[in-house]
Amino acid sequence: VDSGLGEAVHSRVGAGKPRFRIRTNPGQPFADLEDSASGGELSRILLALKSVLADSHRMPLLVFDEIETGVGPRLGLLLGRKLKALATHRQVLCITHLPQIAAFADRHLRIDKIQDAKVTHATLEVVEGDRRVDELAAMLGGGDETLARHQAQSLLDEAAAMSPAPESAAPKKSKSRARRPSAEAAAGESA
Repeated sequence: VDSGLGEAVHSRVGAGKPRFRIRTNPGQPFADLEDSASGGELSRILLALKSVLADSHRMPLLVFDEIETGVGPRLGLLLGRKLKALATHRQVLCITHLPQIAAFADRHLRIDKIQDAKVTHATLEVVEGDRRVDELAAMLGGGDETLARHQAQSLLDEAAAMSPAPESAAPKKSKSRARRPSAEAAAGESA
């Protein structure tokens, strides 16, 4: 990434308008980020920037709102893994419609918007156990409910394999119990 400042005019309050330039493929010229990056590339750039900034500034909370925009299920798995890894040292709140990301959350919240004639209300539900498998299966879609539930359980199993050892299995270092940061996913339907 090239800042694109070039011959910017400097003043006591900063430099001219920065432009971010990126080369997304070898052999291609640098181009303005806003003109050349796809939705998936923008999602990956945002995740990379937030990851670096979170580490350098010790950010205790990261919020991602529909980071999966423009990406498919395979990249969604990679994003889910990265978000899970980020959550080992900080709280991560991720609003997503992609089950490949939601499966990696320690806590899964479902948000529904309900509209009446004058106002919109939101409901929040914590989904756990079989209800979580059902929710992920619904997010996966498709006509075969048995297959969708199997795929949802596979996603949860993959995410669980990334989780650190339970506290009871971990060696005790001190008697104080610090709360481990977690990843939370809020998935919802918009009315």
